Amino acid sequence: MTMKILYGPIHRIPPCFFLILAAFTAPPAVAQETEPGSILLHAARVFDGNSIRTNTSVLVINGQIARIDTHESFEPGNAKVIDLGDATILPGFIELHAHLAFQNVPAATVLKHGITTIRDLGGPVHKPYGGDGSLRVLTSGPIITAPGGYPIPSLGETNIAKAVATEKEARATVRDLINKGAVVIKVALEPGGEAGAPWSSSHGHGSNSSSHAHGHHAQMNAEHANAQHQPAHNASKKAWPLLPENIVKAIVDEAHKHNRKVSAHIAEAKGAQIAINAGVDEWAHVPCDIIPESLLKKAVAQKVKIVTTLDTLSKCSGVAHNASTWTALGGEFLYGAEIAHPDIPWGIDAQELIHMMQMARMGLIDVLRAATAKAGQHLNLPLLGTLQPGAPADIIAVKGDPTHALKILEYPDLVISGGKIVVNNF
Repeated sequence: MTMKILYGPIHRIPPCFFLILAAFTAPPAVAQETEPGSILLHAARVFDGNSIRTNTSVLVINGQIARIDTHESFEPGNAKVIDLGDATILPGFIELHAHLAFQNVPAATVLKHGITTIRDLGGPVHKPYGGDGSLRVLTSGPIITAPGGYPIPSLGETNIAKAVATEKEARATVRDLINKGAVVIKVALEPGGEAGAPWSSSHGHGSNSSSHAHGHHAQMNAEHANAQHQPAHNASKKAWPLLPENIVKAIVDEAHKHNRKVSAHIAEAKGAQIAINAGVDEWAHVPCDIIPESLLKKAVAQKVKIVTTLDTLSKCSGVAHNASTWTALGGEFLYGAEIAHPDIPWGIDAQELIHMMQMARMGLIDVLRAATAKAGQHLNLPLLGTLQPGAPADIIAVKGDPTHALKILEYPDLVISGGKIVVNNF
């Protein structure tokens, strides 16, 4: 198939990037049930990334989806048959806002709990890897920020942030990150002080290296928990410096030359205005403070996408208003729960999905699409997050119907990564 590139002609892209893309765009395998090593899945329901189908089976060959069709259409053969019964098959979820490297979250735990691809932001940069029985990991590398800007005051700079003071320095930083494997460029436009924002506390994020409670939920860091419940807006607090618009424009321009998007950490109106004027592609969070509708309209018109992280920021004063207004204006959300943030599950976060339905007023199917097919399209890997011929065989399954109980998605009974079975409780 032809790969869609969002920002004009391809040029100056590292050769390794084409190898990465090729893994997702190779011609689909011949759908023969007799192929050695193939897997044939039967289940009562299949969500293929776009809609829910019944009486449908999925054939996996050589790490890809080879065929998806009715039960009766498959002839007996040599494929390993797994009849899931009253279960639901879905694409593995794509988490677009995670901090695994920074907080030392085990990738294997995340994979076993239904996330098959993550985008790790604000940490060490490396080339994409995984997807063949392990978690697929994409990175942004350090956050580009102003000297002394967020997250430097609370988290430091090493492997987390890169301060730039000129357009030339900004462009060079973008090129360096891309050469090292960054799939997206992240910038900080964060002055601090927003009501309910955990990063606005002087305590900062802290380090949460505690064990994973019951194998699934991160233990709440006590210091951070206390910080979240303190009065969040400190009028006497000096605002953190922001990148000026001309430097953000230079970052966006350089990233687009290399066919990369720019994601911005935004929490209030000034940062939103800079991001809109500079042409930023994505907001890494629903902003904490209420954003004027006029600015949200401009962002929607620019086809900006917002990664939700509603569970993380549920105490922010403006989040529910911004989320519902964004949906009403026709804006598009993508799923992200900020894995590694205290009290966020190390895997699929059902509460995030519920917030998307309640705060953002999204339909259930749109919520599932935002975590699968739409996320793959946003990563410029349009087959990722779908169950269609040629797609990577990243598959999860749960017993019963998750549309009646989203919580069961947090504990999938089947996990397949690149055609390799990681979990099978059937």
